[in-house]
Amino acid sequence: MTSTFYRTVWRWHFYAGLLVLPLVILLSLSGALFLFKPQVERWEERAFHNLPTHNAAPPSAQVAAALAAFPGAHLTYYRLPEREGDAAMLHLALADGTMTDAFVSPQGRLLGTLRPDNRIIAIDRNIHGQLLLGRRGSWIVELAASWAIVLIVTGLYLWWPRGRGLAGTLWPRLTAKGRVFWRDLHAVTGFWVSGLALVLLLTGLPWADAWGSAFLAIRQEMGWMQGTPDWTIGGRPAPQAEAPHAEHDHAAMMAGMDMAGMDMPGMHMATMPMDDDAMLDTMVTNARNAHLAFPALVVPPGMPSGEGSSGKAAQGWAVRSDAQNRPLRVTLHYDAQGQLTSREDITNRHPIDRVVAYGVAWHEGQLFGWINQLIGLATALMLITLAVSGGVMWWRRRPQGQLGAPRPAANPARLQGVAPWALMILLLVWLPLFTLSLAVLLPFDRWLLPRLPALSRWLGATRAISSSEPASGQT
Repeated sequence: MTSTFYRTVWRWHFYAGLLVLPLVILLSLSGALFLFKPQVERWEERAFHNLPTHNAAPPSAQVAAALAAFPGAHLTYYRLPEREGDAAMLHLALADGTMTDAFVSPQGRLLGTLRPDNRIIAIDRNIHGQLLLGRRGSWIVELAASWAIVLIVTGLYLWWPRGRGLAGTLWPRLTAKGRVFWRDLHAVTGFWVSGLALVLLLTGLPWADAWGSAFLAIRQEMGWMQGTPDWTIGGRPAPQAEAPHAEHDHAAMMAGMDMAGMDMPGMHMATMPMDDDAMLDTMVTNARNAHLAFPALVVPPGMPSGEGSSGKAAQGWAVRSDAQNRPLRVTLHYDAQGQLTSREDITNRHPIDRVVAYGVAWHEGQLFGWINQLIGLATALMLITLAVSGGVMWWRRRPQGQLGAPRPAANPARLQGVAPWALMILLLVWLPLFTLSLAVLLPFDRWLLPRLPALSRWLGATRAISSSEPASGQT
């Protein structure tokens, strides 16, 4: 308990916690809200539900009503109603370059609009992924996530019982008071949430700017790309990948029809070209017949064909599901004559994309429906408990007027054994921003800080201690 290595781990655990825990609280709160995106958005659109369905107008008439209200606008996609009696949502690009979501009744009357960037989940996503700071915010979030992984690994080492009983290890001693209570709450919560938190952190890395870009570059170099990833990287769409061959698309389409429960009559289009209005009506019918997971979208030619499409415009019409449960996502492509030319789903994606799709669905709380949401919510609450208890422990033990960092050992700790070295190498290779930050912090802590006495006194690290000296307050 008083070894040099233990004290070194404790010191870096303290620094990591001090830097990361405020962001952990923010990301946990914003992530907990995002878990309930379907419910939040349905509540946000509540004024456009439970509408009469008699004398329903065709989709083309609904689009015409919306475009008439916004001269110069054009349709980027048509979202089918989730339930009978819901308004259709039309995502419009306005003449001034902004976007709006227009809601049209079944009879073709414009009911109202919502600005996509001002919607609750859009703002929450921006906070969670970029701290409202754009690309710089994405780097800060990624750096915090990287150090949070280190925080969990070092915390598990410090938690290891070392002869301590189950009380205070697997459950807190709730009758205890003061330091023991907060220590138990912190340690036990940290143990139980560690696995869930690591899954959340690791599944969030493909979205991160530096990690996601490096991941994509390695995949392209190794030839592990198959289509374009359908997730954003650093808040931006992934670069366009080479499209699959038509033969592969046709084979995948034929193989996937039965599995999706689509009937051939509903998928058969006329071979003669149709006008845009008739084609839109037909495509909406196709989307209904395909029974795609909500939200089901109809995308006109020339519009971006997916979330991670890097602005890639569809050559023909596309019918797709943008479900948060990404393994359920399906995209159907049609040519100008309305013939189905290809089908894309998780079965014809690269295995790496499949793994990421399941991870992203878990991260967003949609892989197992409400069960996944509750597990995600419990994870967020435990992380907040961990951050708050860690902050209370620090505040109670810090000396007056000092930060109260654990004092360094007299001699630097040395890794011994294969496992610690393997873990350290894995962290350094897997987390590039952690590696870069460590390259700055290690020389500062070891060589520069001892030469700054005022800063050392404020940190509480004015005197190095030997490995045999009791580690006072280390719990």
